[in-house]
Amino acid sequence: ASIAAWCTWGSVEGRDARIMSLPLAVSRTIRSTKPVWHLVDAKGQVTGRLATQLSYILRGKHKPTYVKNADCGDNVVVVNARDLVLTGAKLRQGRGAKLYRWHTGHPGGLKTRTAKEIIEGNGRAAGKPEEILRHAVAGMLPKNKLRKLCLKRLRIYSGPAHEYEEELAGKVSII
Repeated sequence: ASIAAWCTWGSVEGRDARIMSLPLAVSRTIRSTKPVWHLVDAKGQVTGRLATQLSYILRGKHKPTYVKNADCGDNVVVVNARDLVLTGAKLRQGRGAKLYRWHTGHPGGLKTRTAKEIIEGNGRAAGKPEEILRHAVAGMLPKNKLRKLCLKRLRIYSGPAHEYEEELAGKVSII
């Protein structure tokens, strides 16, 4: 069957002209607004609940201009990460402890650390309590190319000192 057989408004040229005159879908630019800086004090906050709120801000879901396929989130600086709270038996050694596993890529390369070892450190490495929060936030972000972009805007410090004073001048934590 020819194209003209199912075209009710005339010739193929007329059909193409009508299709060309239809309005096109308009998409927002990737970064239409300047990202806002947020300062969050993690002292005494539960890790998972804080990570949920941070991932929400990093994705930009708190903005009316949110688009799921674009990077429209804000910058977040978290201070006092060493004072985060892990609920339940996550800090316990042995049974019931929170385990972090990763693979080196070599045969037999499955590595395991408990949350307590990561926070306090072990004989080989110093403690990194900020990695607990970074891992929790990363798990709540989409598993695609936007994850890396969102995590670049997350800055976590174990103490109160940070290097973003001029960006955060007068900012108050929203969490």
